[in-house]
Order: sequence, then structure tokens, then C-alpha cells
Amino acid sequence: MPPADDDLLRPAAIITDLISLLSIASMGGRAAEQDAQECMAALMRDAGLEVHTWEMNLANLIADPDFPGQEVERERGLGVLGIWRGTGTKPALLINGHTDVVPPGDLNAWSGDPFRPRETTVGGDKVIMARGACDMKGGLIAALAAVKHLRARGFVPQGDLLFAPVIGEEDGGLGTYSLITEGLPRFYNLQDHHVMGAIIPEPTSLAAISANGGALTFRLLVHGAAIHASRRTEGVSAIEKFYPIYQALADFEMKRNSDVDPRMKRWPVAYPISIGTVHSGDWASTVPDLLIAEGRFGVALGEDTSAAKDKFEVCIAAACARDLWLAKHPVEVVWWGGQFASGQTEPNSRIIENLATAHAQITGVALEEYGAPYGSDLRLLTGLAGIPTVQYGPGDAGVAHAPDEYVLISELETTARVLAAVIHASIG
Repeated sequence: MPPADDDLLRPAAIITDLISLLSIASMGGRAAEQDAQECMAALMRDAGLEVHTWEMNLANLIADPDFPGQEVERERGLGVLGIWRGTGTKPALLINGHTDVVPPGDLNAWSGDPFRPRETTVGGDKVIMARGACDMKGGLIAALAAVKHLRARGFVPQGDLLFAPVIGEEDGGLGTYSLITEGLPRFYNLQDHHVMGAIIPEPTSLAAISANGGALTFRLLVHGAAIHASRRTEGVSAIEKFYPIYQALADFEMKRNSDVDPRMKRWPVAYPISIGTVHSGDWASTVPDLLIAEGRFGVALGEDTSAAKDKFEVCIAAACARDLWLAKHPVEVVWWGGQFASGQTEPNSRIIENLATAHAQITGVALEEYGAPYGSDLRLLTGLAGIPTVQYGPGDAGVAHAPDEYVLISELETTARVLAAVIHASIG
């Protein structure tokens, strides 16, 4: 006997599909990244969607001047698009979410296998724990549950529903970039259809994120002069020459965050500049002649990425000019990896209004809206495709990428119910 339509929104049904997806170790660049896409395609077909897949032309995508970058090598990329055709009397709605996850890190920091999802409790609340539970397989499966519920009810959409699981979000946005440039032109030409909005069920703790700061990955090459450590004063340590650069970036960060968009004021540092890796030296008794530091440069809302890069490079050049050695041997700046522009949707957009109404109806509380200091595929959908986009989903971003990552089961159900209402209001 098929489940009653309301049962499809309850935790038991959501968890069954979620465990299937969480059991796939779909880390970026691994073969399992495609396995997760195949899993979603199968779940979407079972839900009755018209499903299309395509092999990404990686060479062409990477060579495109607008390509958003990536930080892992891939031999293959699988695109997936599900379509629920409506009567054509209303614009379409897009649900987009990524199936790739970050590596689990130190396995000893986990209470169990990161890719063996399990039900447990955290602080007395029931959760599903696994890598990707929060970021963001939980939200993606909750959104699919909303679709399954509406189809079981016999809902007839007037607008089309597009459902697009993607890869490569964690390291730049390959999947959504391919969706916009390859998948949609082939299977759903945006020139022939209007998409009224998009929802990305990223972990927002059931708040609405309508704006993202950007994030540019950089590499700094700091040069010194090698010599035997016993005569270190006759050489130049690249490590010591990194000190003034590090301080200059700290001052630069402070200035850039002195006046920010109101949606970003909730964050102590809205547009962070962070050094993530530092490598120097190859022998303990040699003064190192090269230091390589890699990090992340936060881009302000509405700030052009080229202009942001120029400001960053001016900061580095000014710091070098103040040092006798660095003035003659300036630090090199290399832009590589993920290049996330900022992105934003107008607060009065219809998709946000529909979300606010549905959230209030289901939860009984007003929807909170703000901007986030991290990049996401929102900026690709708003900037390249011109689709008003909002993030809304289960899970606290503070536990994403962490050991024992989890998502609250109660938030999975709430997300499914809210998104079912949003779909109904948007394309019904």
C-alpha cells in the first residue's frame, strides 16, 4: 500500500531517502561524487519527475573565462535535472542543492564512521549524524519529500518545477555553472521560460539567507634568501618576511569591515581574510628562501571581484614597499581555486515573500532574513541566470564541515512542510 500523502512529510519517509544518500562518500573529485548524482536521479525518477542527465564537458567549462574555479581535479562530472511540467500558465520555480561533501578530516574526532549515517541525540534532540547530513544532503532530501508529497496529493502545478542536484559546490560551483551553461540550455531553455525564483536548502537553521559575501582563494609567494642556519643574519628568512604581510592583511580586513551592508551586521567579521595554509622551508638548518601561504579573501556585497582583487594586490604591494627586502623582492599574488563572487536577492522578491508566508504558517513565527559571510551557488543563479534566489533549510552551518556533523530531524520535517507550501504558492 502506498504511503498516505502526509506520511511523505514525516521523518520516517525523509530519513529513508536521506540514509541512502548519506551512505555515499561523495567527496569532491572522487568517483562517489557521481554516484550521489546517480542516487538523486533514481530518487527523482521514483518520485515521478522527468529526469535528464548529461556528461559535463569539463575542458570547455574550465576554459570558460566565467568559470568559477575549482580546487580538486575531476575526470568526470554528471549533471542532473528533474522537471515537473506544469500547465504553462505560471513561471517556473527552481530547487537547487549540492550532493558533494568535504572530507571528514580526523576520523578519531568522530564518534563513528562518517559515512554510516545513524540516528542519535544531541542536547536531547533527535538527529541524523553523518558527513553531509547538515551540508546539505538533509535539505536536499527534505525538498524532494515536499515534491513527493505534492505529487501524491494530486497537485497540478501551473508553473514548471525544476529540481537540480549538483556537484562541485564546495570548491567553486562547477555543478551549478554546468547547469546554467549546459543543462538548462539543452533541456529547459531559459530564453523560452521565466523562472520566478530559486530555493537552495542549505543549512540556515530555518532562516532565509538572501545574500552571500564572496570568497576568493589566493596564494602568496614570499621570497627570502637561503643560507646555513648558523649564519642566518647573512640570509633572509621568508618566514620573517611574512610577518609584515600578515599584519597588513589584518589591518586591511579591519578597514573593509568598518561599514557593511545591514544584512551582514550580525557577523563580527562580515568579510573575513583568512590564511589557511602556510608552508616554508625544506631543511631544519637552512634559512628558508620561500614561504607559500594560501587563504581566503572575503568580497563585500555588490563588490566587483576584479576590483576586490585589485584592492588586495594594492594592500600587498604597499606592505612590500615599506620593507627594504620586500621592496626589491615583492610578494607574488596568485588567484586560484574557488572564485566566489558575492550575490544577493532583493528583500521584496516574490520568492522571499512566499517563503516568509509559508514559514510563518508552518512554524508560527516570523521568518528571519539576513546575509551570510560565505559564498554559495546563490551568486551563480542570481548573477549568471538572473534568478532571484534564497537559501533556506535545516541544520546549523556551525556544525557543517565539523566532526559528528548532524541535522535535527525536526528541522527536516519543518523544511519539507515549508517548501511544499512554497511550491504550492509559487507555481500553483
